[in-house]
Amino acid sequence: MEMYNRFFQYSSEWTVIHTPYQPNGFGILILGDKNHYVDSSTSFWMQHLGRKQLLAALRKAGFTLLQSNLYGSHWGSPKAGALAGELLQLLPKKEIVNEKVHILAEGTGALTALDLMENHPGKIRSIGLFNPCLDLKRHFEDEKANKLFYKRLSDEIAAAYEIEEKDFPACSLRSLEEISGSIPVKIWDRMSGTPFPYKKHSKVFEEKRKQLGKPVELILHLGEQPYRIHQSVIKFFTLHQKNL
Repeated sequence: MEMYNRFFQYSSEWTVIHTPYQPNGFGILILGDKNHYVDSSTSFWMQHLGRKQLLAALRKAGFTLLQSNLYGSHWGSPKAGALAGELLQLLPKKEIVNEKVHILAEGTGALTALDLMENHPGKIRSIGLFNPCLDLKRHFEDEKANKLFYKRLSDEIAAAYEIEEKDFPACSLRSLEEISGSIPVKIWDRMSGTPFPYKKHSKVFEEKRKQLGKPVELILHLGEQPYRIHQSVIKFFTLHQKNL
């Protein structure tokens, strides 16, 4: 069964909308990891076997899906957050879906998801996160020990935030020292093999939200049962569609 995909440029960035055969009236904004792309005819999620299967499962469940190239390796930059905020409002205008949209983010896409949770809470229904980067400041400090990766990371962040590397001390990189927001969040995190260890990101976020009285659900897994995870994602989103 072929997926119906519509590609277009929005704010100079390639964007794709995947529409289901039987819409359930709800939309999902996908925020990919730093190496995830959307171009004029395909995307990382359409090429990657596991993500392609997830797209198909979500579409089969009736969700309308939107994803943007979002300036490539954006690392949660204000520019990416601003565009994502516009996309939150664009989806209900272009498609017949509820004005409150789900968010599904992976890796560094989670940094932009946090930005949206703080700045556009009224537009978000729930947030699902895969192997998220939630504390960029800590990740940056941890990478200093690896000179090769640190230089690449510095270059990427400088380009994304449109600053000089010498200005990093004055640049406010997102951390989990201060968080806000009460949007329902569920995290699916691999226990090993990811660049953003769950003990430094997901687990810390879980504890912070618990302290705020707004707990999140953290699911740790070995990455060996993608079908169960996909069904868990659908169940989570569906649970938060009872109140329109």
